[in-house]
Amino acid sequence: VGHCHPDIVKAAHEQNQLLNTNSRYLHDNLVDYAERLSKTLPEKLCIFYFLNSGSEANDLALRLARQYTKHEDVIVLDHAYHGHLTSLIDISPYKFRNLEGQKEWVHVAPVPDTYRGLYREDQEDSVTAYADEVKNIIENAHKRGRKIAAFFVESLPSVGGQIIPPAGYFQKVAGHVHKAGGVFIADEIQVGFGRVGKHFWAFQLQGEDFIPDIVTMGKPIGNGHPLACVATTKEIAEAFAATGVEYFNTFGGNPVSCAIGLAVLDVIEKEHLQAHATEVGNFLMKILKEQQIKHPIIGDVRGCGLFIGVDLIK
Repeated sequence: VGHCHPDIVKAAHEQNQLLNTNSRYLHDNLVDYAERLSKTLPEKLCIFYFLNSGSEANDLALRLARQYTKHEDVIVLDHAYHGHLTSLIDISPYKFRNLEGQKEWVHVAPVPDTYRGLYREDQEDSVTAYADEVKNIIENAHKRGRKIAAFFVESLPSVGGQIIPPAGYFQKVAGHVHKAGGVFIADEIQVGFGRVGKHFWAFQLQGEDFIPDIVTMGKPIGNGHPLACVATTKEIAEAFAATGVEYFNTFGGNPVSCAIGLAVLDVIEKEHLQAHATEVGNFLMKILKEQQIKHPIIGDVRGCGLFIGVDLIK
């Protein structure tokens, strides 16, 4: 919502003067913030875990998925990046290809890129073709006696090239993943919180009927303050709690972080930033498309709201 936004600075300062403690102590801000966040999400995503970074959120999502499904393997998209913890480097082809390589429990699916990918605009049904790639991965994994815990994906692959997956792709993939006993994790760390304009969450671009099992968020939600969150269903949370090993994060959900989180939501609402993202994004797309006509080097202009990619070609 902008560098040093006065409302955010004020919220942090005021809460700092009252109380900032670790989250062993209960505080209304945490409940208020969870309640506010829940209003932006589908009803079934009603359990919240607060953390300090997107990497922490994705690591916890992985733990939740594995505990719930009792499976280990993860399917990710090619070129994906999900964070800097060891567990996340392992599911980030963007990183692991330059490090220790692909682990046995990681499966890489092609990016659903209809411009530069495996199946393009001229493909009769690119949605089914890309979803079938995931289905094939699952079948091959089963043949080797492996079981899928999760399909882990950014709702709009960002590091992978600002890709807009074709509508319906997530629904089809989720069908295959659920059938295999896995869960669907939507990483909204870079693309959520109104950035796409017409929706608050990027996964909503896939359609009203699509709801992930776990959503992770970070980066913009604290406007530069370290704040992150995992939202999931009661069933998944209960399976996680059943281990008897509670999840605890010393500063995740502390009073100051939650005061800042609430202030960010207030500013987004008060300053109509979602509508602003749509308006500015549409304007930028329009002038980029005008440049595309003039310059053969611009192969593709794609985007939604303030998530925009320009593909330069030879």
